[in-house]
Amino acid sequence: MSSPSEWHVLIVDDEPDNLGVLKLVLEFNNARASTTTSGTECLRLLQEELPTFLLVDIQMPEMTGYELLSKIREHDEWRRVPIIAVTAHAMEGDAEQIMRAGFDGYISKPIDVLTLVEDLQTILDTDTGSV
Repeated sequence: MSSPSEWHVLIVDDEPDNLGVLKLVLEFNNARASTTTSGTECLRLLQEELPTFLLVDIQMPEMTGYELLSKIREHDEWRRVPIIAVTAHAMEGDAEQIMRAGFDGYISKPIDVLTLVEDLQTILDTDTGSV
């Protein structure tokens, strides 16, 4: 995958602190980052511009990350956009459930700001799916 300076990342998370940290780290690494706090707004934004990939929180009140993933994958024009889960779920079996659901990878919370971009690059380049 391209370098972070060529990325446009859409971050979907209902927690402002998480949005802020992810956006700050990505922009520090010269990526363009857009944010939204809901799945509904994410779907609206996808109609305007396709990002390079999405970072999607699993636990959101209005629409879970799983529900959002399903809605995105229903659209032909959005189907190939990589979607990476960002989750605090680190229990045994959670990674497998996330990958079985169809996410292209996942990043565990709390976010490691020192390795985030490298971790994303690894997921996008090798399809290993998890960091």
